Amino acid sequence: MTDELLAKYDRLIEYIASLKSVAVAFSSGVDSTFLLYAARQVLGENVIAVTASSCSFPKRELNEAKAYCEQMGIRHFVVEIDELEIEGFSHNPKNRCYLCKRELFERILAIAKKENINEVLEGSNLDDNSDYRPGLIAIAELNIKSPLRSLGFTKDEIRTLSRHFNIPTWNKQSFACLSSRFPYGDLISREKLEMVDRAEQLLLDLGFHQVRVRIHNDLARIELEPGEFEKFMAEDIRTTVYNEFKKYGFSYVSLDVLGYRTGSMNEMLKSKLDSCKIF
Repeated sequence: MTDELLAKYDRLIEYIASLKSVAVAFSSGVDSTFLLYAARQVLGENVIAVTASSCSFPKRELNEAKAYCEQMGIRHFVVEIDELEIEGFSHNPKNRCYLCKRELFERILAIAKKENINEVLEGSNLDDNSDYRPGLIAIAELNIKSPLRSLGFTKDEIRTLSRHFNIPTWNKQSFACLSSRFPYGDLISREKLEMVDRAEQLLLDLGFHQVRVRIHNDLARIELEPGEFEKFMAEDIRTTVYNEFKKYGFSYVSLDVLGYRTGSMNEMLKSKLDSCKIF
């Protein structure tokens, strides 16, 4: 912790205070929990949290969102959204995230208006500018505020401040919606989303910290932190993973030798960044 980082946090607090009342798009992840904590600290009852409930959002994340809001005394709204009913979404085009974010934030804006809330905030950070994220276009179009990104907070800084303020998600694994596990152009179905969800939950239950299970037809490509490769290669772990994944519907199970990295499905895109840089 440094005085400079605490000063940056003070600027965040000052900015949120100037908005008078906010709705925070709350996924229970590291970034949105930190943002919600800051908003609650400065605005008190003039902040609400809105969480999506969908087939791309594991129930454990929704339950954690509900528990945190109850603990903090924050009014919490749950938006039921079926991404697979959004036109074009299930075909997994390169702008899939845009389609979903546009639908979700229009719903959040409607809740904010009904509750007489001035602004809607979301938790993307500065690091998100370095990956292909078409959802940021929808956020800009709808004038959703992204204070962590605009004030230059990195993921590491958010974790450091979260630990300083005893926010429970400071060391929580990074998460993205389950639809991001599919190669662009592959059909997204409820059955395969459930396969991915169950597979990742198994790895978490086995004690792995940062996991992704990318789905390629009937093959599971597991991404773990390289430091956890040795643990995975233990015979009892490998056997358990293989047998359980087969039960979930996978025919083949592989370990990605590069390990976990964000947005690995974007690596094959010819144009990753320029079309989605907003700032």
